Amino acid sequence: MDKNIGEQLNKAYEAYRQACMDRDHAVKELQQKTENYMQQIREQQEKIELQNSIIAKLKSQLAARNANR
Repeated sequence: MDKNIGEQLNKAYEAYRQACMDRDHAVKELQQKTENYMQQIREQQEKIELQNSIIAKLKSQLAARNANR
């Protein structure tokens, strides 16, 4: 095989290998970010549910006080 062609093939293979590694890294990073965002969403949903529960209790207490007047 011609030396120049061999070098070109090696460079092309190395570029392909690096691109694959970059892609794999990007996929892992995206998966991690997605998991983190999903966890944050779950935590925010729990806070919203708790606050809605508190609001409902306060509304019922207010309604009871207003009914007693």
